[in-house]
Amino acid sequence: AALAEVLGGLLPAQALRGPVLFVAAQPDDAVRHAAWLLRHSPGCHVVHVTDGAPRDLLPAGAPPHLTRETYARLREQESFAALALAGLTEDQQLSLGAVAEEASRELVTLTECLLALVKALRPSLLVVPPYDGTHPDQDTAAFISHAVVALMERGGRTAPLLLEMLPAAADGGAVPPGGARPQAHVTLSGEELALKQRMLACVTSREVLSSEWEHEHYRRAPRYDFTRPAREGLVLYGDAVPRMTTVHWRRLARHALEELRLVQTPWH
Repeated sequence: AALAEVLGGLLPAQALRGPVLFVAAQPDDAVRHAAWLLRHSPGCHVVHVTDGAPRDLLPAGAPPHLTRETYARLREQESFAALALAGLTEDQQLSLGAVAEEASRELVTLTECLLALVKALRPSLLVVPPYDGTHPDQDTAAFISHAVVALMERGGRTAPLLLEMLPAAADGGAVPPGGARPQAHVTLSGEELALKQRMLACVTSREVLSSEWEHEHYRRAPRYDFTRPAREGLVLYGDAVPRMTTVHWRRLARHALEELRLVQTPWH
């Protein structure tokens, strides 16, 4: 399917013609959720907010006897290999360098780093994860992307538009947080699916669920209040991130908004 055919109902034509920057919480996130769009975005860049390696607890399936630094390098090399299959060079892959599961402790610094990157690359479109309370690094990637847009608009600059790459759960009909906004759904063709499978096969350091392969979902980002729960009643991020709760994450978000002086600034 052509880019304009799929996303034309969500985005203006100029956004589809300009440079694209993918903002992913961890290496391989953009491949899992937006492989189709990666292939249709020549000249794009991908920035990983974290290096994918937690400080003291490597995920299930990680090779044994690895240090955090070695595991981070492995995640980077896997991402290089996967994105190369989509036509990206290593120079098009960037990292903000945060430690996995700890990015929320650096919201202001990460926002400032992403702002500098956006000003340098001048993308017309940021492809970002939704704020949905499923993982603190993903929520952090959403926060800093929205904060960058708000800061640029406050400064009178033309800000990129925000397009969300939605998780595979959207295929089941569940509406992600942010309201029932129009979505674009892509079912990969046989050739596209085979390419995505080859890209994901580059990821050997952890398990990648096959349910994430065949369908991709995109949505124009809604306005979020990051001081409120992404989902009512949700407190824990899950056993995988026992050191962070959604309550603590929102407290960090509120402090960051205050430091960035965005508390009274209307979101984009």
